[in-house]
Amino acid sequence: MASESAPVALARRSLEHYLAGNGYLPEPAGLPAELQGQAGVFVSLKKRGELRGCIGTFGPTQPDIAAEIIRNAVSAGTQDPRFWPVEADELPELDISVDILSEPERVDGLAALDPKEYGVIVRRGRRSGLLLPDLAGVDTVEEQVGIAMQKAGIASGEEIELYRFTVTRYGKE
Repeated sequence: MASESAPVALARRSLEHYLAGNGYLPEPAGLPAELQGQAGVFVSLKKRGELRGCIGTFGPTQPDIAAEIIRNAVSAGTQDPRFWPVEADELPELDISVDILSEPERVDGLAALDPKEYGVIVRRGRRSGLLLPDLAGVDTVEEQVGIAMQKAGIASGEEIELYRFTVTRYGKE
C-alpha cells in the first residue's frame, strides 16, 4: 500500500484500534499541522470502489482535527446506518479518504455553487443535509442541492438556506 497522508493513516489506525476491541484510539502526541486546529471532518470508506461507510461533522465537535478524525473514522466503520459494520478482516481492502471542511458560508442562490469546487449544506429550520464536493455522478448544482435536500427530508419546493464550503481531501476519491 502506498504511503498514506497523516489524516488517512490516523483514520486507519483509529478504526483498527477500535475493531481490535480497544475502544477509541488515544490521540497521538506531536500532531502535524493539518491535524491541529478545529474543523468539520468527513471520513469515507470504500471497498473495491464502492462506498462502505461515510460519517462526518459539519463543524468541529472535538478539541482538534485529530480527535474529529478518530471519532468519525470509527463512526464511518461502525455506525453508518446504510451498511453493516466493518469487520477487522476488511481493513486491508478499504480505501480511506478524509475531508477537512472549511467554515461554511451562506450563499444567496444556486449561482454561487459549483458541485466540483464546493460542498453544499441545505437547511430548513432544524433539518439540514450536507453533500461533499466533487462526487462521482453529481455533475450539476441542481443534483447536488436535490440530494442534500433529500438527505435532510426537505421536500422539493420548500424554501431553504444554502451554505457552501470547500474541503481539503486526503486519500483516494
